[in-house]
Amino acid sequence: MSLKHYNKIKGRYLSYTNLSRYLQNLPTDFKVSVIGHSEKNEKIYQVELGNGPTKVLMWSQMHGNESTTTKAVFDLFEKLRKVTFSASFENLNILIIPVLNPDGLKAYTRQNANQVDLNRDAQNLTQVESQILKNVYINYAPDFCFNLHDQRTIFGTKGFNKPATLSFLAPAFNEAREMNSQRLKAMQIIAGIYKELSEDLPGGIGRYDDTFNLNCIGDTLMNRGISTILFEAGHFPDDYEREQTRQFVFKALWRGLDLINSHAYKKFTEKNYLTIPENEKQFYDLIIENIEQESKICQIGIQYEERLTEGEIHFIPIIAEIGSKLSRKGLRYICAKQLDLSVLNGKLLKVGDELKYLSGTSGLFSLNLT
Repeated sequence: MSLKHYNKIKGRYLSYTNLSRYLQNLPTDFKVSVIGHSEKNEKIYQVELGNGPTKVLMWSQMHGNESTTTKAVFDLFEKLRKVTFSASFENLNILIIPVLNPDGLKAYTRQNANQVDLNRDAQNLTQVESQILKNVYINYAPDFCFNLHDQRTIFGTKGFNKPATLSFLAPAFNEAREMNSQRLKAMQIIAGIYKELSEDLPGGIGRYDDTFNLNCIGDTLMNRGISTILFEAGHFPDDYEREQTRQFVFKALWRGLDLINSHAYKKFTEKNYLTIPENEKQFYDLIIENIEQESKICQIGIQYEERLTEGEIHFIPIIAEIGSKLSRKGLRYICAKQLDLSVLNGKLLKVGDELKYLSGTSGLFSLNLT
């Protein structure tokens, strides 16, 4: 029964009913329990595995439209369903909240049902989901935390002309962004993950910005002395469903757990961590070249906007920039001559326009554009 539900876990928009049924059909060594309810009364689950002395807490989808790491978490469940946990991670006890924000998942919104960003609510704790997460980390007292997110297609790695398919951060614990033993451990684990995955993703792994914000959960946990790692699942070329990216996230999760279980992270250093290229805002999803506007030849930068319609995510092309030379590169390029733009009838394009509707052809700027 679990396999039936597992096979449906794909794409950008996930069924919370399907995820819940998968969890309810896991073997008894997966200790599945309900830890509370969302603002709209959806059940929030946790899954606990292992009896080792080192505790690892992870949670996914505190932003409801960031589903890639959730898919990787269920890949982790599926892998652990097929192996003996103690043989893989004998020193660990793992506690996982697969979806912290089920209301946001259902609506495919970053925020929860009250339009609050849970990752800016770590101090005020105005939302029930934030309170649930705090209750878990207070009562569980983890040694390590994995904070799992998605990042937009705009991000690339500094010095490389590649999207940042994965990015990581050892968050700061204070405004000065100083070092302590807990932050060093997070850096060491990230460095170990980077070494393992950089062969699969050369130039495609980034280091996230470490500006301190105590309202964010990672900074709050570091401030409390809990070693925390931010995972950011990003874009892999032509993988807008993020099925390739989920595989890399799964490998990163497995490697991170292995490094903690074996204490092998200790051989890595802060210097190893700092060799990871920084994240930068580098890309538009598409750049249309050689388009005429007001008797000038311009480029148009397109950013896709994700919208939920009848249970499916549609990628709507929005004009983000127009100019002779754009501020970002394109993940794809196309010449205006390859398009039938006669339907525009000389209409002047502007930033914010939806080209899907201006063209009159719903598939003109589809992701299958060649």
